Amino acid sequence: MVRIFKHFVPVQILVLVLVDTLILTGSMYLGIALRFYGGDTGGLNEILPIFPKAMGYTIVMLATMTAMGLYMRDVTHGSPGYYLRLIVAFVGGTGVMVLVFYVLPVLFLGRGAFAFTVGFAVIGTVLARGVFVRVVNTDVLKKRIIVLGTGSRAAQVGEILRRENLNHKFQLVGYLGLGSAHQAGLGSAHQEVPAGEILPGDAPLLATAILYRVDELVVAVRDRRGGGLHMVELLECKLEGINVVDVSSFFERETGHVQLDSLNSSWMVYSDGFCRTSSRGVVKRVFDVFVSLILLTLTLPIMLVTALAIILESGMPILYRQTRVGECGEPFEVLKFRSMRTDAEKDGKPKWAAARDSRVTRVGAIIRFLRFDELPQIFNVLRGDMSFVGPRPERPYFVTELSREIPWYQSRHSVKPGITGWAQVRYPYGASVEDARRKLQYDLYYAKNHSLFLDLLILFQTAQVVLFGKGAR
Repeated sequence: MVRIFKHFVPVQILVLVLVDTLILTGSMYLGIALRFYGGDTGGLNEILPIFPKAMGYTIVMLATMTAMGLYMRDVTHGSPGYYLRLIVAFVGGTGVMVLVFYVLPVLFLGRGAFAFTVGFAVIGTVLARGVFVRVVNTDVLKKRIIVLGTGSRAAQVGEILRRENLNHKFQLVGYLGLGSAHQAGLGSAHQEVPAGEILPGDAPLLATAILYRVDELVVAVRDRRGGGLHMVELLECKLEGINVVDVSSFFERETGHVQLDSLNSSWMVYSDGFCRTSSRGVVKRVFDVFVSLILLTLTLPIMLVTALAIILESGMPILYRQTRVGECGEPFEVLKFRSMRTDAEKDGKPKWAAARDSRVTRVGAIIRFLRFDELPQIFNVLRGDMSFVGPRPERPYFVTELSREIPWYQSRHSVKPGITGWAQVRYPYGASVEDARRKLQYDLYYAKNHSLFLDLLILFQTAQVVLFGKGAR
């Protein structure tokens, strides 16, 4: 993993982005060269100054491929759905480039040369992915890991290590039990890992790590101060070049969320993150206002049509105003296009939204699927109540209930709520306490690691949520 502005990015993803960059840039050079090869020699003059055009095309395509989720850590390469996303990315990227040609004539490219460019790019990216997957699947590139512990946390770590996709390439050497019972070969009453995968614990930790050629140790025990875990031995391993990571940091790094089951207050306080700076606040506010004004201009026709459709079907009001909990627990009034009947909560008691909710109107079902009902929240962003990216704001009633049942729930209010968020692009729609618990893990990751880079990544990936209707209800 490589950390970019506090966000963990798999090395494999960075390499894939680099490979795609070379392919996309090279495709334009090849496309122009082939188009003008053997033709009018005047065309050679267009080959020399094409670097800005190649960079423009590469940036647009990388953005659309990111928006389609092709660089997400859990994506399954080689599946039909993956190639569907790749096709949509190229269709969308081509459409964007056509607009760019008209807006920025300096980047204009003839139809013939552009067709060759797209053709080379499609063939190159498909072939490169086939080769890339084969290379990263080799055992030589897998990181060898020993998990310290045999309980529930160790079992969860083992599940992650066994995942077979592009971004989780590990070789689980085994589990190492701690304490006198394990060292005597008696096991543990709380053992939850396969007995056959538990390594002998009679040798010093460093000797065991060297024997099994270990690259990393994951500390997955509940009490690091007792139970047979000696910090001196861990330090010896670290000084020998073996990476040592605690279970909370491991989950954060490999899953993109903060695991609630392994969370403790000391990790929250001493870990890198969960900090608020004035400079970050200024940058985020400028970013929010800039994007809001652009989107307001682009979506104004859509909002007018949506408002007219609501009036024609069910009359007034057009907007739905609801109190939500914002930053630092402060309430504010969120704006949405009305998608339910006016008597949706006539008993006055808040209710979770449900699949095929009978309270949703026909127009409401469409605008919910397309996410058009969220567009008025652009005004919330301009007013400063919300940001474009952040945890979704919840109603006070649900905040009170969820805070009683889910630890650390109030911590999500340490940042400004958003129209979209890390939980929205990483987890499907949920309307239960368990779903709220799962989403909180992603919200805490964002609260800990938020940055302009992560905001941009979330905005791009929101496109595939809207396009494929993920979580619409």
